[in-house]
Amino acid sequence: MSKIARQKGQIVTRFAPSPTGMFHVGGIRSSLYNYLFARKQGGIYILRCEDTDRRRSKKEYEENFLEVFRWLGLDHDEYYRQSERTELYRGYLERLISEGKAYVSEETAEKEGDREEVIRFKNPGTDIIFDDVVLGEIKFNTAELGDFVIARSLEEPLYNLAVVIDDHEMGVTHIIRGQEHVSNTPRQILIQEAIGAGRPIYAHASIILNESRAKLSKRDPLVRPALEYRDDGYLPDAVLNFMALLGWNPGTEQEIFAKNELIEAFSLERMQKPGAVFNSEKLEWINKEHIKRLDPEMLTKEVRKAISERTIALPQYSDARLERAAATLTERITHFGEIRNMEETGELTYLFSAPSIENTDILVWKDLRGSPEGAKVTATHLTEVARLWGAHVGAWSAEDLKQLIWEYAERSGRGNVLWPVRVSLSGKERSPDPFTLAYILGKHETLLRINDAITLLSHL
Repeated sequence: MSKIARQKGQIVTRFAPSPTGMFHVGGIRSSLYNYLFARKQGGIYILRCEDTDRRRSKKEYEENFLEVFRWLGLDHDEYYRQSERTELYRGYLERLISEGKAYVSEETAEKEGDREEVIRFKNPGTDIIFDDVVLGEIKFNTAELGDFVIARSLEEPLYNLAVVIDDHEMGVTHIIRGQEHVSNTPRQILIQEAIGAGRPIYAHASIILNESRAKLSKRDPLVRPALEYRDDGYLPDAVLNFMALLGWNPGTEQEIFAKNELIEAFSLERMQKPGAVFNSEKLEWINKEHIKRLDPEMLTKEVRKAISERTIALPQYSDARLERAAATLTERITHFGEIRNMEETGELTYLFSAPSIENTDILVWKDLRGSPEGAKVTATHLTEVARLWGAHVGAWSAEDLKQLIWEYAERSGRGNVLWPVRVSLSGKERSPDPFTLAYILGKHETLLRINDAITLLSHL
């Protein structure tokens, strides 16, 4: 991807993941803040693969974080790999050495008796003062850093050197990252001054904490590979919404944001200094709210992705029936992966396959169960429901179906009427209400199942 021409005063941000492992969910926040700020300001957002660690960097990890950003919709304007910029870094290193600002240092190697060379920065030991949008003024005496290593060789720059050169060459105006990087800033400013680079504006986001309010580490169970959230059926806008609120607030009561709403609301000034707790229950709630925002077409699409081939193979499966069932299926979930649990417990089977009712007594309401007339009375109620629904020629909606039999159910006892209707449609003691079930199944299948139940009751 070629470099976009910069306009005077244009905002440029970047996010620079290292392809040394699977991209974890905690890394989403920094990329998001950089993306939001650039988009809000009409700027340029750069994604940069920091793959100078040749031993640990792998192509599969690069593909992994690129897939994460495709899923989340965090599209970049420019893309770079540090491994393709070796000659650029070499030129800067040679210049720093020739100007006496860096030098080749012989070091004692790990193996006794061996020597190895590295390139060290000649530290002037000055005080560094910089303003941070989130943390305020920060002062640091760099003398304690000593002459720190900036490269293993002319072909192997280390992080602090490469990142400064890249930011300078790419015209990055704002560095938005986590507070764990504050300690890197004095070294980077020293290198900036040595190569004649301008100083970007810094905004260090709050530390992310676990639910015990300890710093979230990569070994914490909460820190999962980001794509696991996709595979578990979390919505990308919900994940972005949750991550945005970990260290930023809009200054209003609004908590639910689509991506475009985050762009409109985001500002560096509303980023927070105190640690932000990664609360998994809050994520579930936010995802649920985003599910509620989906239109029927998108809701069905997400449910369709979540169900397995086992459900699709059921004899009565159809996309049309799934579409009618989607809203009901998602009432009790916080993410679409939970639909798989419903499959495992058989909660979807009766929607696409006629139930087999082995214990016929289950059709009879508890107040009538065991009485000599229980089965006969229940069959009478089902017959009347079948008559009323069978004669109906209007819209086959849950509300209309309810109105058609409600007066009869009130007169005859709601449990006596509605219980056997629901069980005849689902074969289960626990399921959605009979009107919703009838709507999902459609008129033909609803009447077939009720008549099957009447036949079973006639044998009691």
